Amino acid sequence: MKVRENNCIADDLLEGAEEIARFMFGSPDKRRRVYHLAARSDLPLFRLGEVICGRRSTLLAWIAEQEKATRPRGSVRRSTPVVAKV
Repeated sequence: MKVRENNCIADDLLEGAEEIARFMFGSPDKRRRVYHLAARSDLPLFRLGEVICGRRSTLLAWIAEQEKATRPRGSVRRSTPVVAKV
């Protein structure tokens, strides 16, 4: 019998601002930033009852879209070299 991979929505779901903050910013302490972004931007979040939620796949796609919209194609930002004074 062939074993089917279990692709359920729970694997993609982030529940709560702390979990979303850990996913997006690497720290659950950034949960207030999640609330701020949810209120002030088009961050793709939704509520299940009182709990703020998001999908990993949707957030990754949204971030990729933000990157495309911000940076014109083919342009690379180069920093000016810092020369130490001796």
